[in-house]
Amino acid sequence: MAATGGSGAAGAFVSPKIGKGGPLQALTNEAFAYAKDFYLEHFPDYFHQTGVIRIPKDTEDAGKFSLYEPHNEAHYHWIEAEHLQVLGIKEKHASFLFEEAGVCDAVELCNAIAKQVPFQQFSVEKLLFEDGAWRLLNAQRSTLNAKDIVLATGHESNLLDLRYMGIRGTWGSRGDYYSGLKLGVSMHKKISVSANIDGIIKLGATHVKAKNPCMVCDGKPLASLEAQAAQMVDTSDFVLKETYCGMRAGSKDYFPLVGRVVDVPYMKTHHPNVFRGAKPPLKHLENLYVFNGVGGRGFVFAPLMAKWLSELMVEGKAVDTRVDPDRLFLKWARKLKL
Repeated sequence: MAATGGSGAAGAFVSPKIGKGGPLQALTNEAFAYAKDFYLEHFPDYFHQTGVIRIPKDTEDAGKFSLYEPHNEAHYHWIEAEHLQVLGIKEKHASFLFEEAGVCDAVELCNAIAKQVPFQQFSVEKLLFEDGAWRLLNAQRSTLNAKDIVLATGHESNLLDLRYMGIRGTWGSRGDYYSGLKLGVSMHKKISVSANIDGIIKLGATHVKAKNPCMVCDGKPLASLEAQAAQMVDTSDFVLKETYCGMRAGSKDYFPLVGRVVDVPYMKTHHPNVFRGAKPPLKHLENLYVFNGVGGRGFVFAPLMAKWLSELMVEGKAVDTRVDPDRLFLKWARKLKL
């Protein structure tokens, strides 16, 4: 189903990444530029270009904003503390306003995208490659056949050996609240607070790396969000409408995972020296691809990553090396020490 798990629980804020530069920031901001245009062109009803204010986390972080500024690739301007307070934001530090940023309706957007393609729900228990095609089996041994497979399974990767990708889950909770607060812009500090859109303000999402996140939150998944939001805006009239929880999927180096899948059993059998530092050519599973690891910026990364994956599958165009999962295999193999 569309928009279950981490996708449905996402705050779905679409904004650039700030920082001192580097490959991940550059990729994120390239993806942001593509994503905002994609949503405005194809799904304007589900992308609200409210602008997003990036607020310093604390006084120390505020001192770094002048270092971040040269690396702001998206259109922005400074917004002083006095202006923030006029907007109803409790803040004493100047911040960046990215006017082209915004927030998506996560569930509605995912469902709208799903309607653009043929869809069949099928619980896959096993994948088999036979006679040049993939067979998908469920628990009742019913089958579906496909020429190409894209594994977009989030933090769960139990169908094939994807350990080398280092996919890991980070739990998140989001709350939607009824409110009459006049809040015309979204913001991010330690958490994100959306603009008031049709009487609803979104808070989220949390980042919980514990193995048992529901035990950590002690039945109050939104408590930390509500406490931090109260320090940012007036939450006195907030009434909880709905709670969303789910697991994001990220990679060990925080870059997305988009491309072909290495045939790990083949490499073990035919190139065992790869586990002792050798660098043989990698063999990939035929017509099998992965789309994963977008982490907490799924609605930023997804459109551009989908474009790159489609170009690989349809045109045979090499995927960008920054997101190609091959980057992780050799290092993983050396550490495995078989």
